[in-house]
Amino acid sequence: MQKTLIKELFFQERALKLPLPGRGGVSITESALRRLITVLTVLFLLTLGAALVTKLIDNRADHLADQSALSHLQAKHVADSIKLQALNDLVAGRSPPALSQALLSGSLAQGSLRANRIFLLADANGLILAAQPSDFIKPGVSVADLFSDDFFMGVPINGERMANTSLRSGEDVIATARDLGALPGSLIVLQTQKNLLQDWRSNVNQLALLFGVTFLILTMLGGAFHWQAAKASEADDNLVHATGRLDTALEGGQCGLWDWDLREQKVFWSRSMFEILGLTSKGNSLTTSEVAALMHPDDGPLEEMVDDLVQRRASVFDQEFRMKHVDGHWVWLRARAALASGRSTQGEARLEAHLVGIVFDISLQKQLDQQNKDAEVRLKDAIENISEAFVLWDTESKLVLCNSKYQQFHSLPASACAPGTHYSVVAIASKEPVVKKYVPGEINDRRGRRSVEVQLADGRWLQINERRTKDGGFVSVGTDITALKRQEESLLKSEKTLMTTVRDLQKARESAEAQTQSLVELADKYAREKTRAETASRSKSEFLANMSHELRTPLNAIIGFSEVMTNEFFGPIGTPKYVEYANDIRKSGQFLLDVINDILDMSKIEAGRVDLEFETLTLSPLVEDVLRLVQPRATEGKIVLSHNINCDQAFSADKRALKQVMINLLSNAIKFTPEGGKVHLKATQVDGAVQISISDTGIGIPKKDIDKLGRPFEQVENQFTKSKGGSGLGLAISRSLVDLHGGKVTISSVLNKGTTVTVLLPLINV
Repeated sequence: MQKTLIKELFFQERALKLPLPGRGGVSITESALRRLITVLTVLFLLTLGAALVTKLIDNRADHLADQSALSHLQAKHVADSIKLQALNDLVAGRSPPALSQALLSGSLAQGSLRANRIFLLADANGLILAAQPSDFIKPGVSVADLFSDDFFMGVPINGERMANTSLRSGEDVIATARDLGALPGSLIVLQTQKNLLQDWRSNVNQLALLFGVTFLILTMLGGAFHWQAAKASEADDNLVHATGRLDTALEGGQCGLWDWDLREQKVFWSRSMFEILGLTSKGNSLTTSEVAALMHPDDGPLEEMVDDLVQRRASVFDQEFRMKHVDGHWVWLRARAALASGRSTQGEARLEAHLVGIVFDISLQKQLDQQNKDAEVRLKDAIENISEAFVLWDTESKLVLCNSKYQQFHSLPASACAPGTHYSVVAIASKEPVVKKYVPGEINDRRGRRSVEVQLADGRWLQINERRTKDGGFVSVGTDITALKRQEESLLKSEKTLMTTVRDLQKARESAEAQTQSLVELADKYAREKTRAETASRSKSEFLANMSHELRTPLNAIIGFSEVMTNEFFGPIGTPKYVEYANDIRKSGQFLLDVINDILDMSKIEAGRVDLEFETLTLSPLVEDVLRLVQPRATEGKIVLSHNINCDQAFSADKRALKQVMINLLSNAIKFTPEGGKVHLKATQVDGAVQISISDTGIGIPKKDIDKLGRPFEQVENQFTKSKGGSGLGLAISRSLVDLHGGKVTISSVLNKGTTVTVLLPLINV
């Protein structure tokens, strides 16, 4: 019964449906119900306690009023009884009774002393003569000594009700005083506040005891209820956790549980079974027809398999079949189950047959099996198609696999190559090849490796590698290494040739080392000579610079005086021939000065003492100035001088140096151009540079002599054949100045047709 209950709790929601008035049903969980019962119990106890407290407070006031009224009546009754007795004595002619303990005791009615009432008889002087109970006070004590001062003002004689007062001891009491008629004295009745509430306190104690017992019983019932609920909740939580672990285990293991009720034809499925097939769970069971609809048509119906099990033709149900996934593909399942007994759904004593078991998702296993089969086929095909002889033995020395190359190598019949054939059988059936040469190779018994080389009778070489597998088997591969052996022989021959070559190279290296030593000595000698030559060149440059400076001073005087004589500033010379001589002296001096200036400039350049002063220039005004300076020479030589400027962009350069370059180049062009020729200057901008070209129609330069131009003191014509004068430094100075600007000078010329000198300067933006 308990297992059935747990099963029902496992497959049902943990909720109770409690009908509420006018609202059908509201779902209340067990925890909410426990809280509701607790709240109702607490509310009941609080309400009951509040009602009892209220009732007791009301009863207290009523009890005080009743006790006060009863005490007042008792006082009146006792006083009337004493008055009546005194009246009877007077009527009978007797003396009135004396105020005594006997008189007081005889006047008390039954129950007068209840609730600890105290009756006192006092005489006219206020002395207490009798008291009931008698042990309350000794006779002879004054009323003033017993009561406080407010007694005489607060307690009137024959008052309508009991009055509040206090004793000398400070205890609060209620009291009343009655006269005794003909007797000289009074009756005083008092009752302490503590005694007034004695019966009420007894009732309070009884009700408190009743409430405490009720509270204890309800607390115990509530505690038992909560303990039982906690146990049930713990059992439910354990069941949920166990169910969760079971579901997690089933999901992680790709399997599910099922319980086939053979009588009801229903199959209970776990949640993991629905997830394996991608189905949405609408309950925990399916009918047999629903399960059959998911089966693959080629996998026999489950009913026949189950019938065999029920009729004991099979001891256990273990079948593999396919079921349709919700997305359309088939899922391979393996079911293992056995017959079990379960209680009938009607709760009867008879048992019904159930098929209970577990179902595994073996789709991946089926896929892997197919992949293994495909891999095995590919492996066999690959082994069959390799060029080596391959054979594999298992741990029992039985043949696992070999290819046709191995079969051919050992001349084995097909029957001896079947898997499972023992090594001894294969060894008997094989025919060993005729071996011409055997070369033992690496042997390693610890690792189970061996490698040997054999040469067959037909000249082929084989390398046989044998290895132990991890499971204790044995694999052997025979490789044809004939080509490698031939290559090895060829390499041995090449090695011999190489050794001979190495020896020759060693001799050559020794000879080269000797030559290297000679070259080193020559290089040292060259460096020394170069240093001496550079020193001599600097000395020459310094000498020329010094000499040029010394020569320029007298030359300036010669040129100046010759100009004065030629122009006859101080009067006529007299003879025209002297004027002609003076003009020749001026020209010769000017020519010599130009040569000296060129030498001086070249010396400064070679000495590295030329500092360029870059400034912003535009080409057009600079060309105009240069043309204005060289135009007289062109006019004198009857040469047409023209220009074309297509570069107006400003750039940075040394104006004096650039002007000197163009003057030198134009002067050379005019000098070597015959009368009637042309000299043209063209300036353009190309690829971030300024290109200045000076072309002439002069005598031209032989191609073999172009490389000489630009070297200091180098001229194409020698001193015997040259037709023009000059130092030959103009082009060298120009090339050097252009190089200092980072530019380049190129010369192209055709003999007897003309020459073009091109200056290419980098365009430095400003």
